[in-house]
Amino acid sequence: MPDSESDRTSGPDSPARPQGSGEKPGGSKGAGGGLLMGRVFGVPIYVAPSWFLVAALITWFFGNQLDRVLPDLGAGRYLVSLFFAVAFYASVLVHELAHTYAAIRFDLPVRRIQLQFFGGVSEIEKESQTPGREFVLAGVGPLLSLVLGGVFWAGMLTVERDTVPGVLLAGLMISNVIVAAFNLLPGLPLDGGRMLRAVVWRLSGSPMTGTVVAAWTGRVLAVVVLIGFPLTTHLTGVTDRDSYTGVDSLTDALLAAILAAIIWTGAGNSLKMARLRERLPALNARVLTRRAVPVSAQTPLSEALRRANDAGARALVVVDGQGAPVALVREAGIASVPERRRPWVAVSALAQDLEDGMRVPADLTGEALLDHLRATPATEYLVVEENDEIYGVLSTTDVERAFMDAMTGPAARR
Repeated sequence: MPDSESDRTSGPDSPARPQGSGEKPGGSKGAGGGLLMGRVFGVPIYVAPSWFLVAALITWFFGNQLDRVLPDLGAGRYLVSLFFAVAFYASVLVHELAHTYAAIRFDLPVRRIQLQFFGGVSEIEKESQTPGREFVLAGVGPLLSLVLGGVFWAGMLTVERDTVPGVLLAGLMISNVIVAAFNLLPGLPLDGGRMLRAVVWRLSGSPMTGTVVAAWTGRVLAVVVLIGFPLTTHLTGVTDRDSYTGVDSLTDALLAAILAAIIWTGAGNSLKMARLRERLPALNARVLTRRAVPVSAQTPLSEALRRANDAGARALVVVDGQGAPVALVREAGIASVPERRRPWVAVSALAQDLEDGMRVPADLTGEALLDHLRATPATEYLVVEENDEIYGVLSTTDVERAFMDAMTGPAARR
């Protein structure tokens, strides 16, 4: 089951909007995250709706296998199978907690952990600062899965093989070893791909080179899984040849297609986000800021716009009697006022009072700029110099446009 830690720069959300996970206490449903089950290390843990589907599938398939090994269980085998499904995903959660703990130790924020159809994901919002930390961060998950496999193997030695505990321990041992082995495959978005990225990063000195190599390795791996998994299952002794049916063949092909799609898409997303991160310095508050003119609160809108046009400005800042900025005139508010009414509408009626977070240092760039805007959602921000002198107004529309240009530019398409 694939597992990887998601490395988000700004995520799919608009750059000026907060990325809060929307969780609610007490196992309630969070926005886009599934069911909130609790927190560990301060990180919310979600169970996606798709988990219930895979839990049902595991219960059914494992229950059918138990009927061959322990026929005396009868219908009770499905209860044992359900316990196995929950225990297996508990192992996946431990795997993810290893990533999360390492990220926290490296001062990398973790947005959430989510258990889903094909395993789990730790959403780590920033990139590791060094290739060594990247290697450790990626490797701790598979390592802990191997440790769990060893623990379950040791438990097998203490019980009889053909018993419920024996079968459960054997299943958990095998499944954890498979999780570790699969995640160590050297292609993004798997942990092994992140480890390969770290090695190439270390050798080349370029994190981008590491990402490109690991992402394309992941795409090759996706093709291998798509073709090789059903072929290997059919030709080797993994499946009983005598009982291998067309339904089994179709099931293997479907599973291979799903796994391949996840790996291919994850590799592409990793490459896309790396390209985006490379272009983020182009998001410069000073460059994106609109020139603004100061006006008093009672200035008619028509007069304020005339002054702005004469000065070649595109924004209005409301100032007090001492010239200190107190509010920003909203662009949407201006557009909503018909031209014939503008001489009778004061700019104060269209202004938004300045909050602390709406003051943006002119030298902010890249991720630091996005983080600042997400912390205080607004439509316009006052951009100031180090001495608090007004530099201009930053519109989220301009930031979003620049952000999309960075995502869809030539470097982001490769």
